[in-house]
Amino acid sequence: MTLDEYQQHALKTATTDREFEFFHRVFGLVGEAGEIAEKVKKLIRDKDGQPESLDAEDIKKELGDVLWYIATIADFMDISLDDVATTNVAKLADRQKRNQLHGSGDNR
Repeated sequence: MTLDEYQQHALKTATTDREFEFFHRVFGLVGEAGEIAEKVKKLIRDKDGQPESLDAEDIKKELGDVLWYIATIADFMDISLDDVATTNVAKLADRQKRNQLHGSGDNR
């Protein structure tokens, strides 16, 4: 399945009739990413920070939720998910070529 095919499948389950749907999706993305962070926090607190203690299936489901929100937000902005991925890979390759992978800021 391509990312664009996934995006089309994800959109079949997205609501479009709410007044603030864009904000719902953005906050949903933050919430789902927060759920992953919470699991990692508990990994540090309860399991001595051992990544192998994470439940891979559980993380996979949470990552799927994050992907769903990314796909539907991108569509809201008329951006294909394939284009998001292609643009990101090109950006990272350019940073690597210029030895700028470390540091901070979007325009490095």
